[in-house]
Amino acid sequence: MSTVVTRNPATGEELHRYPAHDEAAIDAALEQAHGAFLAWRAAPLAERLDLLRRVGKLLTERRETYAALITAEMGKPLGEALGEIDKCAWNCDVVADLAPGWLADHEIASGASRSWLSYEPLGVVFAVMPWNFPFWQVLRFASAALSAGNAALLKHSPDVTGCALAIEELFADAGAPAGLFRSLVVAAEDVPEVSRRVVEDPRVAAVTLTGSERAGSSIAATAGAAIKKTVLELGGSDPFVVLADADVATAASTAVRARFNNGGQSCVCAKRFIVHEDVAEEFVTRFVAGVAALRVGDPTDPSTTVGPMARTDLRDAILRQIEATVAAGAELVTGGSAIDAPGAFVEPTVLDHVTPGMTAFDEETFGPVATITRAAGDDEAVALANGTDFGLGASVWGEAGHALAVGRRIRSGALFVNAMVASDPRLPFGGTGRSGYGRELSAEGVREFTNVRTMVVA
Repeated sequence: MSTVVTRNPATGEELHRYPAHDEAAIDAALEQAHGAFLAWRAAPLAERLDLLRRVGKLLTERRETYAALITAEMGKPLGEALGEIDKCAWNCDVVADLAPGWLADHEIASGASRSWLSYEPLGVVFAVMPWNFPFWQVLRFASAALSAGNAALLKHSPDVTGCALAIEELFADAGAPAGLFRSLVVAAEDVPEVSRRVVEDPRVAAVTLTGSERAGSSIAATAGAAIKKTVLELGGSDPFVVLADADVATAASTAVRARFNNGGQSCVCAKRFIVHEDVAEEFVTRFVAGVAALRVGDPTDPSTTVGPMARTDLRDAILRQIEATVAAGAELVTGGSAIDAPGAFVEPTVLDHVTPGMTAFDEETFGPVATITRAAGDDEAVALANGTDFGLGASVWGEAGHALAVGRRIRSGALFVNAMVASDPRLPFGGTGRSGYGRELSAEGVREFTNVRTMVVA
């Protein structure tokens, strides 16, 4: 039997060994989830939402325990991990409060005596989730899927297997029917085959994935062949555009948080800083000062602001991107190296004078590396911002009307004016282009996991 081993990225030490589910155990989980769905779809909406409220209450009660588990398994600083759990609890409350309106029948005028839309559950929703926000990514999908009357089957990243099993236990302790939320334990080498088999299984109705382009393409191809609904939230190379009339001090201080939150390991982190040449020097000076104030170290230390990367292979990949970008002519302003200590630590890094064609401009940088590109004016800034196949979020800084006008010309799933991009359970979240399709959160996210059924009475 395969074994999944989790490790602390801050120390490299082994945390736990988990026996992976074999084919029989996976089939049993599928059967249990499907059986739970058949009963849950008929449960009153109020009953479904009461479950979410109980989940949110337990998240709050157990926040320290869950945060410590996140920090141990993927290295997120403890303060950020606590914030992640708090956001999950908030999301549960938001869905519980607002889903009655989101899932209510939607009357539409037509030639019939009555016509309306009804939002009906699909079945078992299979979720493939990443390690970077091990509770948040799961809770935001699960809240939507379960409130709509579906069951949930999770294949989490092997790196955060402890979190996956803790979330399964969380739903059980909150009173979820047996099998309504199940977590599969799958060894990394078995993920492609197990995922294919689960997606193709007739008991699975829909698939949602947050992860890499490669993983999304593979899952979508399998689901497409089986004609099953998919929602994909993939990578991002988000532009953070600073116009000539921006409040540079505020933009620069926000830029530090926008880039280095979660050690830069987020699809929605700002990654390419496109700055008007008239304010570039001031922005760089202020931004670098903010980066210098970051404290890298033990993620369990409350004073730490940047922890390790989640794995050593991810650390090595980001170092290769830095090296290639500097070799192509970018200026290394600060950082640029691994930290000589146990664990997968990388110095917070700033690269200036980065241009299209350089590795760190063209590729997604999933780590503590910021790139600065200078623009001669609005048109060039827009062209640079759109110089990517990704389209997740965009942040534009300047006089509000001016920044909004510029931002409308940038291709993205979300536009934030004079603010950093961040998800909010009351607002839909998702991308365009190679950042994926479909939406999570809000009414749109809940309805993704429904059959939007047209009803007509003659």
